[in-house]
Amino acid sequence: MPSCQELYQQANQLTLLEKLHLAEFLLADLDKPDQEIDVIWKDEAQKRWQAYQAGELITVSYDTMMQKYK
Repeated sequence: MPSCQELYQQANQLTLLEKLHLAEFLLADLDKPDQEIDVIWKDEAQKRWQAYQAGELITVSYDTMMQKYK
């Protein structure tokens, strides 16, 4: 099996479009669902939504937040 460096050297000879497709394939392969993490995030999202509805969260408007990054 070729080393990562050898694979990089081969990939570096591809066209930009071919590199993009390769990157998409690699990222898609890494992006596997994890049910345990999904459950944790679902629970966290529900807690945050409930806290928001109960008025327990300090919220900031979109415009105010965007001003921070201009």
